[in-house]
Amino acid sequence: MRNTARWAAALGLTAGAVCGPLIGAAVAAPGAAPSSLYAPSALVLTTGHGNDAATATPERAVTLNCAPSASGTHPAAVTACAELRAVGGDLGALKPAGDVACTKIYDPVVVTVQGVWQGKRVSYERTFGNACARDAVGGSLFAF
Repeated sequence: MRNTARWAAALGLTAGAVCGPLIGAAVAAPGAAPSSLYAPSALVLTTGHGNDAATATPERAVTLNCAPSASGTHPAAVTACAELRAVGGDLGALKPAGDVACTKIYDPVVVTVQGVWQGKRVSYERTFGNACARDAVGGSLFAF
């Protein structure tokens, strides 16, 4: 009888030690709070020479995260996020800077932006006449 009681106690302690952490995780998962209070804003930006994204080979690509703070591989993430916030994430609303004069040499440059801005899917493609025209419109957003 004593051996049976010892085996039962040992088995109970072993089961508790092995399964205890799993039970706590299972109970916490359904009612778990969201991991962030911010809607995701994570983008991948590419640029390359060509007439459209389908035929152009991307020459550079960066990541840009804007929530909860600016980060990613973009060299000017803070400024780029501020430019996006200024247009409410609408990349089509970006306007060229008024004080920039570009040559009329046609050397097409394609910019693409894919990802999520404040929880909404973003898919943007635009072809500029040359790199100067791209930089005039994108400011620091497209300067990578």
